Amino acid sequence: MNILAVNGSPRKKWNTATLLEHALEGARSHGADCELVHLYDLKFKGCISCFSCKEIGGKSYGRCAVKDGLTPLLTQAAQADALILGSPIYFGAESGEMRSFIERLLFPYVTYTPSYAAIFGRKIPTAFIYTMNVSSEFMALTTRTSPWDS
Repeated sequence: MNILAVNGSPRKKWNTATLLEHALEGARSHGADCELVHLYDLKFKGCISCFSCKEIGGKSYGRCAVKDGLTPLLTQAAQADALILGSPIYFGAESGEMRSFIERLLFPYVTYTPSYAAIFGRKIPTAFIYTMNVSSEFMALTTRTSPWDS
């Protein structure tokens, strides 16, 4: 089994990276081949909305056409047996680097059909580890189980 972990934190040794490393240690202990990639080491941009990935029959159909530091990682992610993504939560969302990665990873596989069917040929088990600088008490006060909770 080949597991790819992607760190969306600018810090390579702090909480998010540490939790990703622990997850990979567990996978390695069961025989998995694992790699951790730090997004902030790569030079890339977010999706530029060129739509080359949507042109049926085009040379980039189903994959991102932009060639930059993220290109090899997108290929690795598509070939992985499992993905573990990690990001700190900034202003209620994943880091900008992680968001750009997710958009570039997923958008090429989504079609503009009524059901927004995916053209990726299989499901990949995926986990998302997130960290945030709040106490457990504060998190309990602000976390809701559904949008209809008051």
